[in-house]
Amino acid sequence: MNQLVESAPLSRLDDAGRGVLFTDARTANSFSPTPVTDAELSEIWELARWAPTAANTQPLRVLFVRTDEGKARLVQHMSDGNKVKTLAAPAVAVLAVDTQFHEHIPTIFPIRPEMKDYFDADEAMRNTTASFNAALQAGYFVLAVRAAGLAAGPMAGFERADVDADFFPDGRFKSILVVNIGHPGPDPWFDRLPRLDHSDALSWA
Repeated sequence: MNQLVESAPLSRLDDAGRGVLFTDARTANSFSPTPVTDAELSEIWELARWAPTAANTQPLRVLFVRTDEGKARLVQHMSDGNKVKTLAAPAVAVLAVDTQFHEHIPTIFPIRPEMKDYFDADEAMRNTTASFNAALQAGYFVLAVRAAGLAAGPMAGFERADVDADFFPDGRFKSILVVNIGHPGPDPWFDRLPRLDHSDALSWA
């Protein structure tokens, strides 16, 4: 008879760690000129790639925009209120969904390689799976930026079709979020807005 072995208890973040990721973290609206290195951007992805996804499908793809030329191209597709801070950010991430994510299933979910064919035959299910799981990964990506000691400025205010035509012209990737990344600049935070109380957000069964 197999004997169950009790696993060790999970670790808990201390107050400082919770502050970095959650309670003290803010969305940056200005950035200092301090560069963000390739190593720091790689560190962000090294953390973000561990997000849970259905059947380990991992549909999120990241385009890091770092050059002046790249940011000039991107900014023309941003909403007016997002242009200045996007130009000022040392690095910008365009988060996108890979609509053909299922091609990787034999590698990343080897216990069920036949799921590749299942998704290939059902476009609606493929799109639903990609959209939900990429959104989950995007949330982890923002936390990873914070964990790397940088400020994140996630934005949905941009013309998706134009960004896709400019940066992903083959049509495979579909942008969902733009995230400015850097060290906070002058007066970077708006006033903290209230969060819903437990009584407004929670129910129990």
